[in-house]
Amino acid sequence: MTDTVVLANEEQRLQTHGTPVQGPAAFDGNLKRFINLTLTLAITEFRLKFYGSVLGYIWQLMRPLLLFGVLYIVFTQFIRIGGGVPHYPIILLTGIVLFTFLAEATSGSVACVVDRESLVRKIRFPRLAIPLSVVTTSFFNLLLNLVVVFIFLFAGGVLPSITWLELPIILVCLLALATGISMLLSSLYVRYRDMKPIWDVLLQTLFYGSPVLYPIESIPSESLRHLMMMNPFAVIIQQARHALIDVSAPSAADAAGGAIYLLIPATILVMLLAVGYVVFDRRAPKIAEEL
Repeated sequence: MTDTVVLANEEQRLQTHGTPVQGPAAFDGNLKRFINLTLTLAITEFRLKFYGSVLGYIWQLMRPLLLFGVLYIVFTQFIRIGGGVPHYPIILLTGIVLFTFLAEATSGSVACVVDRESLVRKIRFPRLAIPLSVVTTSFFNLLLNLVVVFIFLFAGGVLPSITWLELPIILVCLLALATGISMLLSSLYVRYRDMKPIWDVLLQTLFYGSPVLYPIESIPSESLRHLMMMNPFAVIIQQARHALIDVSAPSAADAAGGAIYLLIPATILVMLLAVGYVVFDRRAPKIAEEL
């Protein structure tokens, strides 16, 4: 079932039951309908992604594993960044999996509204469902990849601990970060097509500016470590390492210089969500005209 069929069926169902279709807007106030529509689009996209593939979902697991294998060989045999760091392979894999989700969700959201021009022009529905469905599809992929992470955790001798209960909070923060960025990028790209190359560059900066490839304690400058931890994604990566892999590793609060300094990345995260929604909400009624 394609996106067009899904939305057309939804609109027809609402009209049949006498429910007026509000829009075009970012959110029409009907939360149940909005959630159902977003999930339907996400599940449909998730299934179509592997339709006709022999290996199916296995390809989703292979992407981060292949990148992990290459980087692990480079950074342990040649550059030797991970020397002496407990469970470095698992730290590297976890960082790659989390970054893969953020990159996939945000990059896929940049042009998602433009790519669905026929839907936007012909069918009235809450526009925000489009970027959120892309983020949700990427989140399904993340959950699959986390299965591999936990297999490596157990294989590496990491035992379950109470800190594993932090995982839902970490995932919610990561999901919120991806959602805020996706709303902002997808709304701006309709008018400013430069957003895609700009975000590609920023993604690379985010990758190397976060402790994905290297442990945060390997940075000699304490002030630089504190500066890096103003980045919400760096906080998520570091706390995931501390909570899931090695409780003796610095927590996000330790790396930032104190829990009080986590208010900075927390504020940035909330502002991204707020600004992303406001910008998307204001531009939603004009999207069809600007396409």
